[in-house]
Amino acid sequence: MENIQLLVDSFWPMFKAGLLISVPLMLVSFVVGLVLAFVLALMRMSKIAPFKAIAWFVVWVIRGTPLLVQIYVIYFGLPSVGLVLDPIPSAILALVISQGAYNSEVIRAALGSIPKGQFEACRALGLNKLQTMAQVVIPQAALVAVPSLGNSFISLLKDTSLVSSITVAEILMTAKSIIAVKFQPLLLYCEAALVYLIFSTVLTQLQGMMEKKLGKHLVDTRV
Repeated sequence: MENIQLLVDSFWPMFKAGLLISVPLMLVSFVVGLVLAFVLALMRMSKIAPFKAIAWFVVWVIRGTPLLVQIYVIYFGLPSVGLVLDPIPSAILALVISQGAYNSEVIRAALGSIPKGQFEACRALGLNKLQTMAQVVIPQAALVAVPSLGNSFISLLKDTSLVSSITVAEILMTAKSIIAVKFQPLLLYCEAALVYLIFSTVLTQLQGMMEKKLGKHLVDTRV
């Protein structure tokens, strides 16, 4: 009975931390990371060698090193060169860079899936490169990229648990704080997992609805 009461009392603090910290952290990092991913994807596809090399190097380093190490480098390492960031800005910066590197490959593949004939048709219609990208290429590429980006979005929620290592008070850090007082690690870590599962399930449902809606739109445009 005492354990049940503990779970009831601790559920709201964890859920609240998810609503106020984890989800906003995920949303901001994903949106800004998506902008970075698009820039990196265009650099990788550019004919300018230095741009391609820089983008390749960034993606290579970020994808080849653990996110936790990247968080430590930003939060604990940068102060040694005079750049001190608070925990939340450090967390956002690390997550943005990680999302940018991983999602750039998704976007690059989506852009590469557009037939070259589309570009030629746009050129024949008198559209410049910016108009071609904005009005023709990006909308089609977005439909291709949505499933993979959706999976990345959901995974990002779980990745936010890593920022508890730099004292960001998200779900896992809240669980650790309660455990430090109640000394029930098994129960409370399992409850923290349940909270993550609830948020992930909701996001998965939303992703499915979005894919279904976009899928209908894709079919309609091909008719």
